[in-house]
Amino acid sequence: MTQAQKGDMPIRVSIVEDKGELRAAYARLLDQAGGLECVSRYSNAEEALKNLAQDNPDVTLMDINLPGMNGIECVRQLKVQAPKVQIIMLTIFEDADRIFESLKAGASGYLLKRSAGTEIVDAVRQVHAGAAPMSGSVARKVVQYFNQFQPKPELHDLTHREREVLQSLSEGMLYKEIGEALEISIHTVHKHLKSIYDKLHVTSRTDATRKYLGH
Repeated sequence: MTQAQKGDMPIRVSIVEDKGELRAAYARLLDQAGGLECVSRYSNAEEALKNLAQDNPDVTLMDINLPGMNGIECVRQLKVQAPKVQIIMLTIFEDADRIFESLKAGASGYLLKRSAGTEIVDAVRQVHAGAAPMSGSVARKVVQYFNQFQPKPELHDLTHREREVLQSLSEGMLYKEIGEALEISIHTVHKHLKSIYDKLHVTSRTDATRKYLGH
């Protein structure tokens, strides 16, 4: 499949949310947005885990506070079944521990349920494009939380510019946005990323971000 053909296909989205009205509202929001398609809806983690891999979504919106198995454990198991799916947590909580546990489980984004519909739609597009979208207040809590920890030795090997690039990655910025923010070219961003990956012994932006946030 060519990149052009892939780009013409809608982003497939699944929803895991126990409240029926909210589940239906998310589905309408997605189906009315250009380039998105709601392919399945589930009210609990157990049913989602039975079927989501077959649904083959690109992105899943996951409630954190599900009945029975919670959303964090659902993410952890879903990433084993379907490692390529990108997961955005939707929650009323801004608790740093829940945010951290969600990211460790494999979530790529974290939005508050009170977020505007346009923000949720934008987050789906961003996470599909490789970013890690978070509500502003959540992102601040993430930074505050992880600033408590001293970096491990390999992080000390990073240059000041590499740390800036990695910090930008952890905030969910796209490569183009990092280049614009730091006033460097995309080529230079990729050079810094290669150096970061080598020093942190990782092979992807997701692993680099998790290692940075985990320390």
